[in-house]
Amino acid sequence: MKKCIILFVILLFQSSFAPKEITWVAIGDSITYLNEHPDETGNRITKGYMTRVVERLPQFKYINKGYNGWTAVKIATDIEKLNIPVADVYSIFLGTNDWWGSKPLGTWADYENNTGVATVQGSFRVILNKLRSLNPQAKIVLITPMQRVDFVYINNFKNNAFGSYKEKNGQRLEQFADAIVAIAKFEGVPVVDLYHKKGMDHAKLVHFKYLKDPATGNYKKFTFPDFVDVPFNPASDEYPYPVEASQVTYDGLHPADKGYEMITKELVKIFKKW
Repeated sequence: MKKCIILFVILLFQSSFAPKEITWVAIGDSITYLNEHPDETGNRITKGYMTRVVERLPQFKYINKGYNGWTAVKIATDIEKLNIPVADVYSIFLGTNDWWGSKPLGTWADYENNTGVATVQGSFRVILNKLRSLNPQAKIVLITPMQRVDFVYINNFKNNAFGSYKEKNGQRLEQFADAIVAIAKFEGVPVVDLYHKKGMDHAKLVHFKYLKDPATGNYKKFTFPDFVDVPFNPASDEYPYPVEASQVTYDGLHPADKGYEMITKELVKIFKKW
């Protein structure tokens, strides 16, 4: 009986000092979605940023609300249908698909005046308002888009896109990143600025792009920016990013393990304070 009482006291003592479980909802696009779907990357990744974060901070339990190909505008438009749960922490990692999809960034007034989902800045206001309605005390962190070079989807070569080294319909991806940084500053929430992070610039995203040399017709490893003007034919050319081309990304857009690790380290720095 005495031993049972002692054991009970020890367990009670330990439980009173056990870290409180923290629920984290990660809202994003395919970069978030792929955490549970390495098979959709040709198994070029082993695990995404959420799994890596909770390995280091086991008191965090994540819920993946990443949607393939979605934009901030789409998330905001469907925000009431997404069943986003009450959580202690929310991260928002969006913007790259808005830029490529030519969604209008809008102006600061769209955010400040809550003008709705016609613009990306208005959409961010809708998303943040929803999260604060779920839990006014929740911690929120914003994550800017990464830079990107020429993307080619590993499972469908016809799904490809040029990189953020040039404008798309008069908008630069950097403008979207800067707007997200400004929103974070205004709201007093932390931001992980991946667009301007050292080591994640265009030249570091892939080691090379494997393309036919227009002068010879032979395949050659082109580095950035030399590959920018070299044509790629999705109907006949080999996949331009073999495994050894992977660096920060494995396909010009989506993080490889190295890129996910860089994102993880930035989030862990912030989450450790919470």
